[in-house]
Amino acid sequence: MTMFFNLPTILTWTRIAAIPLLVWVYDWPLSLAERNTIAMAMFVVFALTDWLDGFLARKLNQTSAFGAFLDPVADKFLVCASVLMLVALGRTPAYIGLIIIGREIAISALREWMAMIGASRSVAVNMIGKLKTAVQMVAIPFLLYDAPIGGWLNVPWWGDVLIHLAAVLTVWSMIYYLIKAIPLIRERSQ
Repeated sequence: MTMFFNLPTILTWTRIAAIPLLVWVYDWPLSLAERNTIAMAMFVVFALTDWLDGFLARKLNQTSAFGAFLDPVADKFLVCASVLMLVALGRTPAYIGLIIIGREIAISALREWMAMIGASRSVAVNMIGKLKTAVQMVAIPFLLYDAPIGGWLNVPWWGDVLIHLAAVLTVWSMIYYLIKAIPLIRERSQ
């Protein structure tokens, strides 16, 4: 029972439960700039709790199979909800949302299938996937903030560049995982 309610897992559960607040911010009776700032700050805090729960799990020796399952689920919820908001706000094209969300669904299904056949190590997280996540975690708050900073940093432009780079890395990481899985898929389907 402690794996469900240790401090790192509680942080992960809290991140999942708080994601609707990020969407709800855009219904608050505030100026768009205020809503953008609050949404960006919330996203950054949620992203930092992702790092913090992993750090605490290792530091407190509270790692668990359930936590290892739940943490990436929380990340996917956060990214997918944010990307959907950005599409709805007209800050990123729908095809970017389809690429990012479609990849998450496809790779999650692939990982589930690979786990069923006892080959989950062949689709373990790799450097491309980590880089994709890092670029997404910078692009999304830039696009949520949606305003220049100090007259010299064009945050919306950089957010757009980074979300497109994230989409390229998303496709690249998906291809990488599929190439790793194809021999096992062929072997199991014969």
